[in-house]
Amino acid sequence: MPDNAAPLPRTPDLGGHLDRIQPHLAEPLTDHQQQQLLQYARLLREWNEKLNLTAILDDEGIAVRHYQDSLTLVPAVRAYQQRHPGSLRLADVGTGAGFPGLVLKIACPEIEVVLIDALNKRLKFLEAVIADLGLTGISTVHTRAEDAGRMKNLREQFDLVVARAVAALPVLAEYCLPLAKRNGQFIAMKAQAEDELITAQKALATLGGDKPGVRSFLLPGTDMQRTLITVDKVRPTPPAYPRKAGKVEQNPLQ
Repeated sequence: MPDNAAPLPRTPDLGGHLDRIQPHLAEPLTDHQQQQLLQYARLLREWNEKLNLTAILDDEGIAVRHYQDSLTLVPAVRAYQQRHPGSLRLADVGTGAGFPGLVLKIACPEIEVVLIDALNKRLKFLEAVIADLGLTGISTVHTRAEDAGRMKNLREQFDLVVARAVAALPVLAEYCLPLAKRNGQFIAMKAQAEDELITAQKALATLGGDKPGVRSFLLPGTDMQRTLITVDKVRPTPPAYPRKAGKVEQNPLQ
């Protein structure tokens, strides 16, 4: 059930694009979830006038490139829940304007979500959205990704760790795998990643990950290539990782 079943104020309908993506989703959105996403879009546009949250603000872009893209992770959430019944804790690393973490919270309100970002202004926006939508079981953490993995309350505390960032896979792995608990998963959202998969093999193994699972597809209803890279956490991450700020990107694990 949604966190707050009270009706939300009527908002623009994103030109009907939210209805158009419904047939392409793994799970249809309820009327309340759709209203939450519409309110989210209104706040995104409002706050973007003073903050540089995203360059994608047109109706179709928000519905498809932000919302539908984020919701491609719902099957992975459900698959993990089937294998590991009980509560599920998810971290979104480098969440930016809340994609995919905040969208996943709306779609799967029973999961606990932590949104991690290095820019406090973005987190203030996300906290405003969370409050406006009446969401519970979701919080923000202001820290760099490489520092998050060294924090005792975050390191190896999450069932799923997701990232839609543009960093190369070896870099994302060093940011994210230290946060995943043993038997948890790291999921990287990419466009195309064939070359990165080859260069990331050693990094994934070093950081406690298994061989990656790869699912490549066109975002339904579009010609946009998408790749979900899923890495099971099979061993604890060695204490040396993640390395200190700067070293992860300047000298990626090979």
